[in-house]
Amino acid sequence: MEPEMIWANLASNDLDRTTKFYTDLGFKTNGNRTHELSSILFSKGKFVINFFIKTRFEESARSKTANLENETEIIFSISAKSIEEVDQWYVKVKEAGGKIYSEPEKFEKGYTFGFADPDGHKFNFLYWPGM
Repeated sequence: MEPEMIWANLASNDLDRTTKFYTDLGFKTNGNRTHELSSILFSKGKFVINFFIKTRFEESARSKTANLENETEIIFSISAKSIEEVDQWYVKVKEAGGKIYSEPEKFEKGYTFGFADPDGHKFNFLYWPGM
């Protein structure tokens, strides 16, 4: 057996704000949005993150969401083609209202910075030579 695809599901406190944040960064929506779901397409590989309203997410997960103000559930890494591109993403994320939790820095042979979206979900942009 081999899965066809993998995607992520996260909770959102405000689907309009979440959708605007990611489309302001240049990511595309993936299909029709509903009152419970906004789906965002990341990357050429078509990695999708579905953002559900918090009540629907908790109902599906059969548990409460993490408190992202002082806890981390996951960090999604997004590749960049160069150090300069990481720096361009840094500016774009700040302009879109992302919260920087890790300033741009060299990490081993790569270069990265980390940010949280309006709901507190963490991401980083990373340039890694040869990747």
